[in-house]
Amino acid sequence: MIDKRVASCVSAVADIKDGDTVMIGGFGEAGSPIELIHALIDQGAKNLTVINNNTGSGRVGLAALIENGQVAKMICSYPRTANSLVFPELYRSGKIELELVPQGTLAERIRAGGAGIPAFFTKTSVGTPLADGKELRNFEGDDYVMERSLKADFALIKAKQADRYGNLTYNKTARNFAPIMAMAATRTLVQVNEMVELGDLDPENVITPGIFVNALIEVSQPQQESQLVKDGITYPEVKASATNSLEKINSGAIQA
Repeated sequence: MIDKRVASCVSAVADIKDGDTVMIGGFGEAGSPIELIHALIDQGAKNLTVINNNTGSGRVGLAALIENGQVAKMICSYPRTANSLVFPELYRSGKIELELVPQGTLAERIRAGGAGIPAFFTKTSVGTPLADGKELRNFEGDDYVMERSLKADFALIKAKQADRYGNLTYNKTARNFAPIMAMAATRTLVQVNEMVELGDLDPENVITPGIFVNALIEVSQPQQESQLVKDGITYPEVKASATNSLEKINSGAIQA
């Protein structure tokens, strides 16, 4: 019997090891798998290369993972946003590496990785420092820069609904990079708002087929990054002040 559900976020991320490449879904907080990221902080894997649209906000989620010294390199499009408190300081001090990628190019590099395409050519970044050291080729009178695909050891993503096979639906813009990351990772770990019975999902509405999913954990009341930032929460300090167990925090049963 196929059943990809696991007991907790802690068990979902248990196999991530030092030096792995991890894709993390989310466009800002939309679709950001906060509970899985916090579980990865507690798990402690270091020297990670993280692929994401941005570098997180405040001191929770991805920003907390970075602040905890677990990320050696970020590959992203927006390394600094309104609430970027952690990454800019670490980058200026030379404590973290950055590979800056235009957003459309980032999405295509991930998609290409999942589709088995090693590289492609694009006009984006031609004539800019982002094209330095990369192959240029002329097609029909226009220059194009070659970009290599991106793959990962793990992807951490967030979905709206799933069945035990791992078929996924998403909530509007929370979909963002998740489907292509699921295809480009060796193992895809998913926190989902609601588990449903087999047959309850309309096949026409399934965005990510279960073949691309390895582990599912239901988090029915996920924490919201913007609220955590507004409340001045710093992870993992939030777990230290909680009276209940870490497992309950990471399952979403406790709202910070």
